[in-house]
Amino acid sequence: MKEDAVVYSTVANNVTSAQPALYVVADASRIHSFQGKFKRAFDVVCALTAMILLSPFFALLSFLVKQSSSGPILFTQERIGKDGRPFDFYKFRTMIHNSDDAIHRQFASMFISGGIEDDCNDDKFKISADPRVTKIGAWLRKTSLDELPQFFNILRGDMSFVGPRPPIRYEIEQYQPRHHERLRVTPGLTGLWQVSGRSSVSFEEMVRLDIHYINNWSFFEDFRIIFKTIPVVIKGTGGC
Repeated sequence: MKEDAVVYSTVANNVTSAQPALYVVADASRIHSFQGKFKRAFDVVCALTAMILLSPFFALLSFLVKQSSSGPILFTQERIGKDGRPFDFYKFRTMIHNSDDAIHRQFASMFISGGIEDDCNDDKFKISADPRVTKIGAWLRKTSLDELPQFFNILRGDMSFVGPRPPIRYEIEQYQPRHHERLRVTPGLTGLWQVSGRSSVSFEEMVRLDIHYINNWSFFEDFRIIFKTIPVVIKGTGGC
């Protein structure tokens, strides 16, 4: 996107000392254009094809999750999607059933405030050492295979293959106004954050990457991110 095409917005109210008076606005018009309808068609065709081809693998992972500890195979959680709309978000369960979310709430608060910039190596708080995570769950997380049930979310239209990751409601409650710009489009299974370091990327950098993606969206960019995601998943890069 050309520099002179970047749109800036002056925040007249609720400006804190940590928040700049000017911030980049996410312009979602390209994704919401006629061309963007092909993005949705691509999502449906690819998600349905992947679910059919990977059905034996889904069955294997379901068996492993069920054997790892008691509880359901899928973990369902409310997430916030496009324009702040909530939806049910699916993953393979990686934690002990009915685990307290206090650990993640604390981590999310510190991450958004800038208290944590690397959840794998920060000695102040290691989410990678979360005691709630099962052994099979740790492997699923590192390889991102726990995300596969989100093909259902893609088929339903809650998510796309590529886009910003959908936040949890208690994360949204700590957002500054500029952070809400990342909610202007349908969230994704993968995105610039995942292929740019994931766990080693700060929250502010994640927001910057999301807005950059929205403002510069193209089919080529989606395909580039998808192809860059493949080695990330295979190597477990960026996951703890």
